[in-house]
Amino acid sequence: MRASIILVAHNHRADLLRCLASLQPGPADEIIVVDNASRDGTAAAVRARFPTVRLIPSPVNLGFGGGANLGAAAAGGRTLAFLNPDTVVTAGWLTALLAALEADPTAGLVTPTLLLWRQPGRVNACGADVHLSGLSVCRHLGAPAPAGGAPVPVGAVSGAAFAVRRRLFQALGGFDDTFFLYMEDIDISWRAQLAGYRCLHVPAAVVYHDYAPFPASRKLYLLERNRYLLLFKTLQWRTLARLTPAFLLAELVVWGYLLHHQPAAVPRKLLAYAAVLRHWRRLMAARRAVQAGRQIDDTALLATTVGRLAYQQVDRGAAARIGRQLIDPLFLHCRRRIVAHPGGQP
Repeated sequence: MRASIILVAHNHRADLLRCLASLQPGPADEIIVVDNASRDGTAAAVRARFPTVRLIPSPVNLGFGGGANLGAAAAGGRTLAFLNPDTVVTAGWLTALLAALEADPTAGLVTPTLLLWRQPGRVNACGADVHLSGLSVCRHLGAPAPAGGAPVPVGAVSGAAFAVRRRLFQALGGFDDTFFLYMEDIDISWRAQLAGYRCLHVPAAVVYHDYAPFPASRKLYLLERNRYLLLFKTLQWRTLARLTPAFLLAELVVWGYLLHHQPAAVPRKLLAYAAVLRHWRRLMAARRAVQAGRQIDDTALLATTVGRLAYQQVDRGAAARIGRQLIDPLFLHCRRRIVAHPGGQP
């Protein structure tokens, strides 16, 4: 089988039905929907409207990573293509992703151009830019839709839409379901790169995404908690020590954002710290597995990161100007101390 298209849904009935209607799989492809204990009639609607779709109901909400792993375990395709239920694909999207994997044996994960559903001429993400502090943003968010071009390396794929070699996904152990939601895409991208593979953005593949840009309180908690999990399990101890100034700067930025824009989310930020301690034993076990499988050092991995933060994605005022003028130079200095031969954009 060529490819398995996997969607994970939790109370996304309308979005999911719209996405499924846009899919036109080839005869050698399959569609798998994992219903994460939805209460809005998702499973019944899929059975009625799309009887050829393979539906896997879960009695509990496993989160994105857990649900995706459940779908991947049942998949038969040589390639696994993951889609968010709030996406709509265009003709040839999957063929373009598969062609990029076929053409480049070093490519492990490939991601399309994601365009904003409500602003179709603008970019949602061309992959992700990952900051050396673990903060990640949509690459080229808000830019005009690209005209096309050859695949290009990126810091990470976007979890809203990407494809991965099935053998690589299995070798990596799939998604880390501890994350539950958010940052799984960065985590699996980093683990794939440590294993010697690249992440590519494929401009010829286009998918629309109904993207909500600003994090709610719950989302912010998960983003921060999962960022800490990502850093502790992926980077070597000496790298974590050398990057401590950058991490402290990132904390300053996040706290400044919270106090200015979302003071009600401050308790969630504190809970993120506590969650790291609560998951410490499991985190260290995951860390041992990641370190045992690495094929490159942290210098090569961090060369795919960026040293500047995209402040404009959350603030366009004085705070963003201060960040660009005062904080970014410090981040760039920290990055230069680690990356002897920068391979990523500064």
